[in-house]
Order: sequence, then C-alpha cells, then structure tokens
Amino acid sequence: MKNKKETILLVILLILQTIIFVYVASNKPYLHIDEGYSFGLTNYDKVEIMDNEDFFDTWHTKDYFEDYLAVQEDEKWDFTPVYENQKNDVHPPLYYLLLRICMEFTSGHYTPWPGFVLNIIIYLFVTIFMYLILKELFKDDEYANIKSMVLAFVASITLASISNVIYIRMYALLTLEVLITTYLHIKLLKSDKLNLKLLIFIGISTLAGVLTHYYYLLYLAPLYLVFLIKYIKQKQYKKLLCYTLTLIIAGVVSLLIFPYSINHMFFSYRGKGVMDNLHDSNQILTNLGQQINTLNYYTFNKLTLVIAILIIGIWLCNKIRKKANFKLEKIKKEILLMISIPTIFYFLITSIASPWRVLRYMVAVSGLIFVLAIYWLYKELKNGFSNKVTNIVITIVLGAILISPFILKLEPELLYADRKDFVQEISGELKNVPTIYLFDSSQNRLFDDILVFSMVDNSYIAKDIEYTEENIKKIFADKDVSNGVIILLDQGDKTDGIINTVKNALNLEDSRYLQRLTSCDVYYVY
Repeated sequence: MKNKKETILLVILLILQTIIFVYVASNKPYLHIDEGYSFGLTNYDKVEIMDNEDFFDTWHTKDYFEDYLAVQEDEKWDFTPVYENQKNDVHPPLYYLLLRICMEFTSGHYTPWPGFVLNIIIYLFVTIFMYLILKELFKDDEYANIKSMVLAFVASITLASISNVIYIRMYALLTLEVLITTYLHIKLLKSDKLNLKLLIFIGISTLAGVLTHYYYLLYLAPLYLVFLIKYIKQKQYKKLLCYTLTLIIAGVVSLLIFPYSINHMFFSYRGKGVMDNLHDSNQILTNLGQQINTLNYYTFNKLTLVIAILIIGIWLCNKIRKKANFKLEKIKKEILLMISIPTIFYFLITSIASPWRVLRYMVAVSGLIFVLAIYWLYKELKNGFSNKVTNIVITIVLGAILISPFILKLEPELLYADRKDFVQEISGELKNVPTIYLFDSSQNRLFDDILVFSMVDNSYIAKDIEYTEENIKKIFADKDVSNGVIILLDQGDKTDGIINTVKNALNLEDSRYLQRLTSCDVYYVY
C-alpha cells in the first residue's frame, strides 16, 4: 500500500511538472537561431537555406521558409538530412533523429510543438532518474522516497530546467543521458561482483551520450577517472579491464556510426574555439564568474547566496556546539564524491571553454548541482538538529526557490515573452503586408530571425543594396503596398534616412516602430 501511494504521488508530480512545461511552452512566441537550425537540419537538403541560389533578391512566400522549418508531405520518412546535415555541421545526430520523428506527425507547416513535446517527454525521465539517484542518497532516512520525489520535482521546475525544456535543442536529451550514466555508475559503485548486464547498459548510455553532444565526454572522462582510481586502489583489475573495454567499445561503435565526430571535435570551428578558450588565461576567471552568475539566476532562482550562507552558518554552528549526530555511511560518501567530481569538472570546463556564457552549456549538470547543494544543507541540518527542524528548514528553502521567480520577476532563458504582441500582429493583421529585409552582410546575422519570414505572406531579402528610391521602387514594382510595407533593418544612424527613402519611393506617409529582434529592428511604414 505504501509503495502504491508513493507511485501515485510520483505520477501526480510528473503530471504537474508536465502542465507547467506545457503552460510555459505555449507562451513562448519566438525562436532562437539555433532552434531554427534544429528544425532545418532535420529535414532540409542542406545546412543553410541561405545557400540557395534564389535566396537573396527574390520575392518568396512563407512556404519557402516553412520548407526549411517543417517536414513537407513529399519528405515524410526521409531521414537522409538528419545524417547528412549533421555531417556537415558540428553536432552528432541522435537528437535530430528524435526531433525528426516527432516532426513527422506535424508535417506541412511549421510549429514548435514537436520540439516542446520531445523535451517534455525527456524531462519525465529526467525527473525519474533524478529521483532514483536521490533515493540512493536518502536511503534509510525517514520518508526517503518522498523526500527524493519532492527534491527531484523541484529540481525539474527551476528556471534552468524550464529553460532546458523550452529550448528546442539537444541539451534536455544530454541532461537525461548524464543522469542515466550517473545512476548506472552508482549501481556499478555498489556492485560487489562483475555485472555484465550493467556494463552493457553503461555502454549503451555512453553510446547515446556521445551521439547526442560531445560535451557528454566532459562528464564521462572524470567519472571514468574516479572508477580507474577506485579499481586500482582495490586491485580489482578484472573489473577495471571490463569497464574500460565497455567504454572503448561504445566509443568505437559511435565512430562507426558517425565517424565525422573526430573532425567536429578537433578540426571544426567549434572544436578549435573550445581549445582557444581553454588556452586564453586572461578570460578564464571572467568566463567562470559570468557562468556562476548564470548558475545563480537559473539554477537557484537567485538564492545561491542564501543557500550558501545557510550551509556555512549551520556547519559553523555544529562545530561550535560540537554536534555530529548524523554520519554519512561510507557508500553515500562515495556516491557523493562520484557525482561531485564529474559535475564540478563539467561545470568548470564548459564555463571556461564554451563560446558564450549562457545556460545551455552547463544545464546538463545544473540539476545535479542543485540537488547536491540541497542535500549538503540537509546533511548539515541533520548533523545538529532534529528531523522535524531539518524537514521544516528544507521545506522553507524549497518553497522560497519555487516562489522567488514570481517575487523577483525572473524568466526562463530565451522565453521571448516581450515578442508575443509582435508575433501576434505580424502573423495576424500584418501578415499580408509585403516585407523586406535590408540586409547588410557585413554586420547582420540574418538567420537569427528566419521565423519572421515564415509568418508573412511575401518577403524579400535585399542583400547589400544601395538605399535609393529607384532600387526600392524596382523591388516593390509588382507588389500592392496600399496597406504599407514592413522593413527589417539594422543600420544605426542610417535608419531614419532609409525609412524616409522608402516613404518617398512608395508614396507612404507614416511609420511605426514594431520590435527589436535578435538581428534587426522592425518598422511598419504605411
């Protein structure tokens, strides 16, 4: 009966978590540039739509761009682009394969929901495996299973986790694979005998991780080192040999499936960028500081300092009072060490080496960082206080973390809430207004805002043109501009002059600023 009630509670928490994710996803109106690539690389016949000969200086309908973002009817169940595009890009193909399968059910027109649904499903398993990991830490404690469930649930609805779900990239899948690998290694740590079945699962999880993101190796490498030292110290050379062979076989199989990984990691622009950042000693502390700030904002909802003060304060209080009522078992210490070393290593290296200091590069371990911090606070409380006091304090802390985004007005990363009205207007009453992007290739990142062109009926991307009335008239010669035109541009102090040129060329009288997007500003001239 007890197990049944706990199962019901877990299901309820997973349903509640899913409702939260669906609600937040439904309020995300826009795409990040890499999310556009997520959709395009799963189904288009090349990496860049801009490589098409007719891309620039030609009028296109929205279908032209939706062809990049969505699977068309004549492309159904053709998975060739999944492999070929990743070969020519910088990531392995597993996530794109899963996304493409989800996109098969919404073919014809673009919608972000295949990506959202995939990540929401992944996060059901993220929460489950976090729960299984926490069960090992809370084992033999009072209400261990319930504590594990609640903490796993809270870890899955921090701003970091919500951001991970609504960001349509491979990082949610990477998070799951890190947790699966962690859980399997906990089982390996506790195993007295050689367990071939467990090693097979570790091999499969390693294969999946490497085929999802190369950063997975930044977690696996120090984890392997932990077991290497353990087996050597205990003179368990047979276990070490079998474990090492398991990882080697997984690596070889991954290269047989996707041999382009070597080029991606060591010779691509992204691989070289990582190595350059690792060698840039002047930026190491700056990069690390910025990423710690990101961790504070999204993983602890800006309460990192409060939690740190609590942990240190209670630890000092216990030292002064000479309290040590709660001793961790040896196996729990080993589990904590086994989790902490690769988690810290991963965080440090990705903070220093990643191309930008943003959440996505560390989010695979942000949940582990969160539960490690809360568990450390729990341990210090148990050292000096009763179960009742411990549970009350932890409940208050978790409650504060949950409500802080509402009080401090914090948002998930890349929610784009400020673009909701713009998207509604441009895909609604303005969708039939001819749209032009005056694209300066020397300063703009055109692909950042591809979603706009999939929402308007007709658009034209003018590359590096001279902004004269004659050129504007020529572009709009066959277009009905009685309802005005939409202009996308990022020309700084030239903007007013360009808009006046458009007005004069098309006999329009007024203009209205609509929105700042990622790469440009948008104006409605009418």
